[in-house]
Amino acid sequence: MPLDPAAKATLETISTATITTLLLKKGLRNIWMRGPQPFTAAAKGRRLVGPAFTLRFVPAREDLATPESWSSPRSTRAAIEDMPEGVIAVADAMGVTDAGIFGDILCARLVKRGVAALVTDGCVRDVAGVTGTGLPVWCRGGAAPPSVAGLTFVSWQEPIGCGGVAVFPDDVIVVDDDGAVCIPRAFLDDVVQGGQEQERLEAWIVSKVEQGERLPGLYPPNAENKARYEAEKAK
Repeated sequence: MPLDPAAKATLETISTATITTLLLKKGLRNIWMRGPQPFTAAAKGRRLVGPAFTLRFVPAREDLATPESWSSPRSTRAAIEDMPEGVIAVADAMGVTDAGIFGDILCARLVKRGVAALVTDGCVRDVAGVTGTGLPVWCRGGAAPPSVAGLTFVSWQEPIGCGGVAVFPDDVIVVDDDGAVCIPRAFLDDVVQGGQEQERLEAWIVSKVEQGERLPGLYPPNAENKARYEAEKAK
């Protein structure tokens, strides 16, 4: 499902930290992926938003995880050619850190396909080359061995678990310097509508802290401070 451009633009102004707070208030505690952190220069200091395009790996099995499997119709190569422009590729690598799921050639193709970013709870290989492609990558780090040394690729566009978070195809992914979060589509409007207001409120609170005000009653704001905020916002 395409992501509405206005919703995307709004989400690009909302931090992953704010998103986790908003969804916590909705009862969702497990949306931040453990492991993926900004790894390439193109990822650091940026916030990106896109629909999830999922990839799933399972433990390596010697008869299936072979270099020959890279030519199979069910391969990472085939999955990449199925990716629409603007998606964020989210790969469930089971947290494996001694094999790189993608290298420089595959990442270069992701760039040509218009993929916004790669997020994985595993690693990439050919780190210098991957960095050189300009692809924003959130991962655990670099590893020299190829994917088949530790993993078997099995499917794409199916529900996965990445960094301990359930990610379904077309969930909305937001990544920034704090990592990667998954917004279920059913909660997208809540985040879009509430996110900017939450950011404005927190900016107001920061301004009061900088002026020397005490935290109790300010963060979170009590009724008196909520009224102060609304009055100042209206000016």
